[in-house]
Amino acid sequence: MTLAETLAEETPATARPARRRRLPVFWLLVVPAALFFLLFFVLPTASLFAISLNKSVAGVVTFKPLLTFDNYVRIFSRDIYYGAILRSVGIGVLVSFLCLLLGYPLAYVIAKTKHPLRNAVLMILVLSSMQLDMVIRLYGLMVLLGDNGLINGALLSAGIIKSPLPLMYNLFGVVVGLVQVTLPFMVISLIGIIKAIPPSFEEAARSLGASRLAAFRSVVLPLSMPGILSGSLLVFALSISSYVVPALMGGWKVVTLPIHIYQQIAEAGRWQFGAAIAATLFLTSLLAIFLYQRAAARSSGGRA
Repeated sequence: MTLAETLAEETPATARPARRRRLPVFWLLVVPAALFFLLFFVLPTASLFAISLNKSVAGVVTFKPLLTFDNYVRIFSRDIYYGAILRSVGIGVLVSFLCLLLGYPLAYVIAKTKHPLRNAVLMILVLSSMQLDMVIRLYGLMVLLGDNGLINGALLSAGIIKSPLPLMYNLFGVVVGLVQVTLPFMVISLIGIIKAIPPSFEEAARSLGASRLAAFRSVVLPLSMPGILSGSLLVFALSISSYVVPALMGGWKVVTLPIHIYQQIAEAGRWQFGAAIAATLFLTSLLAIFLYQRAAARSSGGRA
């Protein structure tokens, strides 16, 4: 044994120089996505908040160091904008509830279907609606729900109604359009969670005397709460920020915050006030999502 090996064995471990911990190389894979997120989300959002603190001047986009909260005072002091906030949040909550009510049974059937062909057909039915452009889908929905559309035409021909039902250019049309657009996102969010629940849990509840409904309510539903939460938050975020659906299906009669943003920026050219409305929409969405997540986590015992 050499002298160096002998000294190395006799030297205590604490006296040896500590090796520096290095981050794994795969962390470098995060850099492109982080730069993209910083460049195309953080910076535009920060600039939006910045110009919202400037005085509203038509046609001016440049940020100025003179800060004011007049734009936000105007939003919360006028019923037309304050009501748009409540309307947008209410529509988002309603659409999330309807998508959950319609999407959970479908997701449950898809997750429990073992036959590969049947499972593939059901998945194709869910995903096929996402392959068409949103505008095309909404125009097809307008053909169905219009005053001279298929539904009113059939009911008038059968003599069931004497005048067309108001199925469009109102809150009902906006909600139907948003549910049609966002329902696949709810179903996709639920399928993986429900499929990951071991069937033995439900079988154990059945063996202890629970009915199929009781086993579903006490075992499957609580364990699928993370999927319910993620799907509901995704649908809510898409609904509260949607501009195309309220514009086409609401006919500019159901005025939400995205409609106000378009009117102030594209029509009036008041970027500062439009940015303040956009910032209010962003903060309102974050607050609603935070409250919903807290409530869902509490009701699910911390699993959400």
